[in-house]
Amino acid sequence: MADQMADSVLYEVSDGLATITINRPGAMNAMNTAAKVALRDALKSAAADTAVRAVLLTATGRAFCVGQDLKEHVGKLDEARESGSGNALSTVREHYNPIVRAITEMPKPVVAGVNGVAAGAGFGFALACDYRVVADTASFNTSFAGVALTADSGVSWTLPRLIGQSRAADLLLFPRSISAQDAHELGIVNKLVPAADVAAEAAAVARTLASGPTVAYAALKESLAYGAGHTLSEALEKEDELQTKAGASEDHSIAVQAFLNKEKPKYLGR
Repeated sequence: MADQMADSVLYEVSDGLATITINRPGAMNAMNTAAKVALRDALKSAAADTAVRAVLLTATGRAFCVGQDLKEHVGKLDEARESGSGNALSTVREHYNPIVRAITEMPKPVVAGVNGVAAGAGFGFALACDYRVVADTASFNTSFAGVALTADSGVSWTLPRLIGQSRAADLLLFPRSISAQDAHELGIVNKLVPAADVAAEAAAVARTLASGPTVAYAALKESLAYGAGHTLSEALEKEDELQTKAGASEDHSIAVQAFLNKEKPKYLGR
């Protein structure tokens, strides 16, 4: 099944995998309002669709996403000054926050296929995903301080958890392009591949997850997020709660039986 949420974001569902593609290659996939709305709505659709068991977030052209479309943003700044509202960045609340929440809170894994530069909010989208397959020609940049802004799109939360507080502060205070190789060494990249292979590799990873034990993946995702902000005792209680849920799933029974039969399990996603 295929659909098109908007020209700027493409949406397709096939065999349990929703592929969401940012499609503004001429603008290096910068996020104008239409693209932000379309991406937000595509992610929410994937999260709500019980037929979707994994999501691949990727992009067309030579960039993954360079963040806010500054050409459109200039107009928003002028409008804010003229109206006296002083809030040209309501887009954080209206678009970026819901996009990141949709990625991080959906009970299914999200893979980022990073085909090129990911900067600003685009970096945030990639960091919010559960797994990042990255082209060896790609690069990352926090960008925010370079245009006199602070972090958004969850970067203040995700980046220090991946690379540590000190390194995150360095990259945020002194924004610069980081090569895919350096990002891999820092722990930002899960799988580094030749640029020609990134689309196929990212899709293969996402398809593997789409055919896996969805309830267990959802529990793992929730457990990791919970553990980042709670004590060991609290995390142990959460593990007990989530393991009870995973243990009651059909997929757990299938996995155990397949193990006993020395077969490969065929999961149902429930």
